[in-house]
Amino acid sequence: MNGILLRDAIISGANLLVNRKSSIDELNVYPVPDGDTGTNMSMTASSAATMLKALTNPTVSEVAKTTASAMLRGARGNSGVILSLFFRGMSNALKDETNLTTQLLAKSLEQSVKETYGAVMKPTEGTILTVARLASEKAATLNTEDVSEAFAIILETAKDALAKTPDMLPILKKAGVVDAGGMGLVTLFEGMKSVFDGNGVIELEGNAPKANLINPVAETESDIKFSYCTEFIVNRTNDKNHLSLRAYLESIGDSVVVVEDESIIKVHVHTNEPGNAIQEGLKFGWLTNMKIDNMRQQHEQKSHSADQFKKNQTYVAVDNNVPVGFVAVAAGEGIVNLFEELGANKVVSGGQTMNPSTEDILNAIQSVGAKNIIVLPNNKNIIMSSEQAARIADRNVIVLQTKSIPEGMSAMLSYDPDVELEENVLAMTSAISSVKTGLVTFAARDSFMDGKKIGKDEILGIKDNKICIIDQNINKTCFRLIKKMTNSSSNVITIFYGKDVLEQQANELYSSLYSKYGNKIEVNMLKGNQPVYYYIISVE
Repeated sequence: MNGILLRDAIISGANLLVNRKSSIDELNVYPVPDGDTGTNMSMTASSAATMLKALTNPTVSEVAKTTASAMLRGARGNSGVILSLFFRGMSNALKDETNLTTQLLAKSLEQSVKETYGAVMKPTEGTILTVARLASEKAATLNTEDVSEAFAIILETAKDALAKTPDMLPILKKAGVVDAGGMGLVTLFEGMKSVFDGNGVIELEGNAPKANLINPVAETESDIKFSYCTEFIVNRTNDKNHLSLRAYLESIGDSVVVVEDESIIKVHVHTNEPGNAIQEGLKFGWLTNMKIDNMRQQHEQKSHSADQFKKNQTYVAVDNNVPVGFVAVAAGEGIVNLFEELGANKVVSGGQTMNPSTEDILNAIQSVGAKNIIVLPNNKNIIMSSEQAARIADRNVIVLQTKSIPEGMSAMLSYDPDVELEENVLAMTSAISSVKTGLVTFAARDSFMDGKKIGKDEILGIKDNKICIIDQNINKTCFRLIKKMTNSSSNVITIFYGKDVLEQQANELYSSLYSKYGNKIEVNMLKGNQPVYYYIISVE
């Protein structure tokens, strides 16, 4: 099987994931609004499909490399990161291969399973990991030389494994569903099989997600020392050290960014010698995605306001005189402003229901000109994407395991610029564990958890990632939740009210809380303006 068929198969699989993303989202057991599995996996796969369509006569190796690289950058949520790692394993196994055989297919699946299991600290069976592993084990036993026939058997094995996931995870059995991530992988395989069987690429039923591409040109005319914003991707053909490319580019320009992975080098530079930059890049491999913008001309055509300037993506070289910078992920004007006041250099828009991609986080990291960058994901579903961004950044990045907004803020408050980085990381990590987080939101779907029936749109109080209150009244739920979160050692209660809470509602809640706790615990009510959550509660 050649690279063209593999290319078309992955595009077909990505399209089918997009078509079925809503039904996969519905399999998520947890009823809280989330950046759901189907959405995350389909957006991750679509980022690869977009790049694959540009390949005209690729080898199997080129298809696998392109897929792995695009998915790495486009990965959203934990399920998207795991899918990108699956294809990274496949890319490693198919390196330098022109065609795909059943033996190579089995080898690539085996390597994919190693990558995905290796990336998860505590692998849970009954998930996408199990579906991939059992499919891989079956592939290793096949004797057929027909790739299409082998893949059909692998797909059936994956389906059988998916059907058994409720027997491995009690929470799935209680809800009467299979694992959403496993279903996403099976769906991708089904789309691929259509091409392998000669039925062609499954077409999109709607519009595919589009990448959010931002032009990095953001200078005012007086700031422009180098006229040409030059970008390209080097597809590596040798082992030359990319640092020498960076050193050369810095000698002919500024705003230099050189980011590499195993197969490509992504380059950005502002220079008056774009031709020389490209010639130097050719010493490392062949070039794609070349783009040269005349920034002076662009400035003349469109004047950027100060607000627009702030919103543009910027690339900043590392300044060794700036020891530490911060990138946080948050949503809601009030919460974003507070992170900035606490010292965050860049706040990535995202959180529950809108997980930023690996590339979104990478771009934020690259826009902070510090020697070390501390990233605060502030959501358990964004940690893996942050870690993948850290892996390909051109500066030292530390990802703290913050799973909520209060944890992120507590970590920022504990930072001391007068002590060493390692000491700060320890102090910030300790601060994360000292804060309790409570969330008040609504049920996105009918569900049944821990013996409790939950109806769509009911109000939920969540403590320690567990639903502990189900009610009809938002303020009553919040009051009851805080009662569960506080004890004799509690000192401060901070509540952020969201965009769907009226100021009058927030004031009424504050009055009730102050009457009960005001004499012994400090109570703060702040406008977070965040989506999804009516209230975010921090207790310290």
